[in-house]
Amino acid sequence: MAPRFLDLAGHCIWGDDPLAALTNSHRRRSYALQESINLSEPYIYAVAPGVFTWVLGLEDRRMILGSMVGIEVMVAEGQGVDDDTLVYLIRHGLTPPEAESFVAGLEVWPQGQIRMRALAMQESFYTRSGWTPVLMQERRQQIRQQQQINEAISDVRKGGGRALYTFEKERILLSNIRAGDRNSSRRILNEMLATIYMSAPQLVVLRARVIELLTCLSRAAIEDNPLLEPLIERNHVWTERLIHSESFEVLSEVLMRALDEFIDGIYLHGVNRSNVHVHRALEYIRQEYAASISLKEVAKHVGLSPTRMAHLIKDYTGHTVLQTLHNIRIRRAQELLDQTSKSCASIAYEVGFGDQSYFTYHFKRQTGLTPARYRKRRD
Repeated sequence: MAPRFLDLAGHCIWGDDPLAALTNSHRRRSYALQESINLSEPYIYAVAPGVFTWVLGLEDRRMILGSMVGIEVMVAEGQGVDDDTLVYLIRHGLTPPEAESFVAGLEVWPQGQIRMRALAMQESFYTRSGWTPVLMQERRQQIRQQQQINEAISDVRKGGGRALYTFEKERILLSNIRAGDRNSSRRILNEMLATIYMSAPQLVVLRARVIELLTCLSRAAIEDNPLLEPLIERNHVWTERLIHSESFEVLSEVLMRALDEFIDGIYLHGVNRSNVHVHRALEYIRQEYAASISLKEVAKHVGLSPTRMAHLIKDYTGHTVLQTLHNIRIRRAQELLDQTSKSCASIAYEVGFGDQSYFTYHFKRQTGLTPARYRKRRD
């Protein structure tokens, strides 16, 4: 049986709705919709004793347009509670014949199957619709960040105490930023945030320490390359947001957004700005990475011979044009795997790999994991 689609008020606009008459149905579906957006995944709840369903918020670029609701099922552990189920349904608005017919038609599923089916429907919907659930992606990233921070705090506590991050960790963080490795950078930064929190959990001190960290990173980048001076201006903007952050969670989120911008600034516009041709070549690759581009096309865009272009890119970045293209594609694929429920095949084509096996080969070569295992690591 296909899922149903509801409007924002919880009314069914497509599909059968056997529980529409329940007095508390719309209120509970509205709550489930909000929780789905907040959790960035389907929200599972009991509609009656022993009977469960799920609700998935449907969002496209920050606009919540409705929800999708799964079929109601009796969980395997709930067999034998039919009388309680009938009493509940009748008490809340169904007639006895309607309640009996509804219960008689219920499928019996294991509890875990509900979540698996709901997540599969989420991936299928967003892959087929082409909608972009920006709010849910951001929330998923926030949840992941908080989990990493909590794990780091737990590790510090197990180690006996107030371990402070070292300058060596700052050096490693900056190294990962230069390499454009977002995931490693986020992990290290979350570890640093955890130790900052453990050393001084007062908000005013946390703000000062986080602002100090951001300033240190900006200064280190500019010492490497004075052409990155515009980062100072952006540092002022992010500092202002950090000053007005009202909790450690908001501080962490703001700092992570600053990190993403920082990585873009250093990796795509860093040392390569010292050569106009290299800068223009990297800009072209960054903009056209999803297309089928070649060294010859990059060189033509910049106005150099392919041989000269190849030498310059290699000298200034340490990578060939093809390696640079693959690196940008893989980084974009990592973002899509982290932030969307699109299938691996869909992502492969979206980032410019014409063949999924070719995509998997290069993804594993760069990250050490297949795309499927990379996504699974966050569960």
